[in-house]
Amino acid sequence: MRSPYRSSSTFTYSFGPGPLTPAIKALVVANVGAFLASMVVPAITLSFGLRPADVVGSLQIWQPVTYMFLHGGIFHILFNMLALWMFGVELERMWGSRFFTRFYFIVGIGAAFTTLLLSFMPLPFADQLYYSLTIGASGAVYGVLFAYAMYFPNRPIYVYFFFPLPAKYFVMIIGAISLLSAMNGPGGGIAHTTHLGGLIVAYLYLKGGTRARLQAEIKYRYLKWRINQARRRFNVYPGGRDKPVDRRVH
Repeated sequence: MRSPYRSSSTFTYSFGPGPLTPAIKALVVANVGAFLASMVVPAITLSFGLRPADVVGSLQIWQPVTYMFLHGGIFHILFNMLALWMFGVELERMWGSRFFTRFYFIVGIGAAFTTLLLSFMPLPFADQLYYSLTIGASGAVYGVLFAYAMYFPNRPIYVYFFFPLPAKYFVMIIGAISLLSAMNGPGGGIAHTTHLGGLIVAYLYLKGGTRARLQAEIKYRYLKWRINQARRRFNVYPGGRDKPVDRRVH
């Protein structure tokens, strides 16, 4: 008798890195919740988006944190959350949720402070940047993408879903675009200075926090080993003991 769990086909296909990990799931839920709230009450965007004039002039010091959870449209949040899932899941599995969450917020807040700092610099676009409103998780997501390229430099990233490009070159290209675009000042509705800040802060944090990152990786890998040992001991597999031998775990 055929097992009810056995697939009638040996062909399997999967897209992306697998299910959402705990920290990324919480971030996606928070971003979607904030996006829906801003759709109902648009004033939320003005109060919680990042505007250097408000942070300094009105002491709205929460903005460097809250701006990361607001988005300007459905495609804005869709692409940010898709990128967070595709590039962040594997990092969280490797680092553990605590280190990944800390990295995400440090990079996102650091990207905000990059924007604040540049708005006070003697640059042609500083005054315009000072009064500009920045929203979105892109600064933190760019940092996640940098970390992904650092750990998996030769992994292909499909530009426009068709053209494969190694992750390290992809990050170099978007970094150059962000730098050149930031030099021209805010425009086109894209926060290039925040993107550039996310890349820079991610680099500094990962290079400077090597010890903490290694400790997080070692601890996570040890716990994962212990869990796998327990599963083998008790013959426990995701999906039950009756599943066929060609099990796949993401």
